[in-house]
Amino acid sequence: MRVAVVGAGWAGCAAAVEATRLGFQATLFEASRTTGGRARRVGGTVAGQPVPLDNGQHIMIGAYAETLRLMKDLGVDVNAAMLRLPLRMQFPDGNGLQLPRWPAPLDALAGILVARGWSWADKLSLLKVSLGWKLKGFQCDAGQSVTDVCQGLTPGAMASLIEPLCVSALNTPAQRASGQVFLRVIRDALFLQSGGSNLLLPRRDLSALLPDAALAWLHAQGSPARLGARVHTIAPLGSSWVVTSDSSVAFDCVVLACPPHEAARLVEGSGVPAGEWLMQARGLQHEALTTVYAHASGARLAQPMLALPSSATEPAQFVFDRGQLGGPAGLLAFVISASSGDSATLTQQVLAQAARQLGLNLRNPLQPVQTIVEKRATFACTPGVQRPGTDVAPGLMACGDYIAGPYPATLEGAVRSGLEVARRLH
Repeated sequence: MRVAVVGAGWAGCAAAVEATRLGFQATLFEASRTTGGRARRVGGTVAGQPVPLDNGQHIMIGAYAETLRLMKDLGVDVNAAMLRLPLRMQFPDGNGLQLPRWPAPLDALAGILVARGWSWADKLSLLKVSLGWKLKGFQCDAGQSVTDVCQGLTPGAMASLIEPLCVSALNTPAQRASGQVFLRVIRDALFLQSGGSNLLLPRRDLSALLPDAALAWLHAQGSPARLGARVHTIAPLGSSWVVTSDSSVAFDCVVLACPPHEAARLVEGSGVPAGEWLMQARGLQHEALTTVYAHASGARLAQPMLALPSSATEPAQFVFDRGQLGGPAGLLAFVISASSGDSATLTQQVLAQAARQLGLNLRNPLQPVQTIVEKRATFACTPGVQRPGTDVAPGLMACGDYIAGPYPATLEGAVRSGLEVARRLH
């Protein structure tokens, strides 16, 4: 069975690998010359030297079971590729949450009780509310936001833990983020397995973490990917599908692993009756994510990752010390989830925020290296959002982090979707 997979992001790579493993003949198409989709390597220059950066700073957690399993299956040394740390949500002043290396959920309980800078009211409110989530099976009404399900938390607990956790996991602010999806993430990370909440900070660029290994594996199986090959059209022909890129080739099945707007373009152009799928794919709203890279000789953080107090004028929620993560010393990556505004303004705001909040005593101030704005980084994970399903039409399927499922737009959600679609091929 010949399968065309359109898009070499994390979902497409997972789908192509799993389809090949199951005995199908998979051909992976990618318009770009770089693998990874919205989590990929980009070129940069620091102090006159070429340096691999990422189109957005990402982290993973220990609960990303399928992603970690696939990486290991592809020969990636996970321990070398990522720095594993117990969950930390600490700020530059040292206040915040840091979990010990204990079994779940004892690690969360201990971390809350000894969290620095939290009042006892903050700690008790968080314990009480989280117990309520557990008693309800981490379920809530579909229309509830994260703010709704956190009723009873003190403002301090919301600001120092829930809001940064929510925006990092869902890329959507708590007041308009889905309470149900957030509770699923909390359950899987903090309550389901020991180590599930561990932070996994990449020491390599995002393309090297999994997509490049997937392409090398596919090549070894005799299925080289077609990079720089944009798919212009797909069209049904009897029981087959004709995929037109630089040439037209017939396949038994097509898997759309490209972003929703591109998938919708191909589906509409195919002429198949898929009105509801198209409506849901095009109905998704999107959130931007901005990463501001800055450098200064001697710049170093107390930890590889810190949370930052954020506001409209100081928009970054997190900063990463790339010098502690395999990159050049002095390179910092500031992340603005659910960002708005133009690149130049955000860059200047972040540099001013860094100068005020980080207290780096440097001879030379931080200098901007590169600012990357992904305008459609994720779908807006709002309460009751209707996400399209896997099945589009006979012989035509879709996968990606936006496809209906329990997770927000994460790398784990993308990988799981790709694996699932491959296992449903027939």
